Amino acid sequence: MKKLCMSAILAMFSVSALQIAQAATSNTTSHHPLSPYHHYKKKVYRKAKKVAVAPAAQPIPEGAETWQCADHQTMYIAGNMKRDAVLTMHWDGKNYKLPRQQTTTGADRFHDVASGMDLVVIPDKGMLFSDKSGERIADDCKTSAMAHENIAAPTQSSILLKAGK
Repeated sequence: MKKLCMSAILAMFSVSALQIAQAATSNTTSHHPLSPYHHYKKKVYRKAKKVAVAPAAQPIPEGAETWQCADHQTMYIAGNMKRDAVLTMHWDGKNYKLPRQQTTTGADRFHDVASGMDLVVIPDKGMLFSDKSGERIADDCKTSAMAHENIAAPTQSSILLKAGK
């Protein structure tokens, strides 16, 4: 009888010791959402993701004319709007090549399908649209001569207006 009781006590002791040992090892290597190791690894990953380097801004094209827009926005246009088939526009740190598009309204339109940038210039002002967002990005854009001296925009449409008079 003594041997049977002693065996039962020894078996219970070894089972409880085994459960404690398993719990201790599972807490150090567990990927349970509440384990300290899991949170540390996640925080390091988030920090590394936030440190991503932003692309460098492209330089303003040489000889570009400054256009001031409503809401204190600025765009720079390089090229001759009266005769060039492609203009370079600097907007929001990027340069865009905008080819001329034919219009029936007399407005000058420069549109790049790849970037979605659409520049429309009428004698009074310039407007910049985005095909991707479907909105007008900039409005009432004028050169300093247009704003202060009431000169029409340097477009083909202004030449057509003068020829028609």
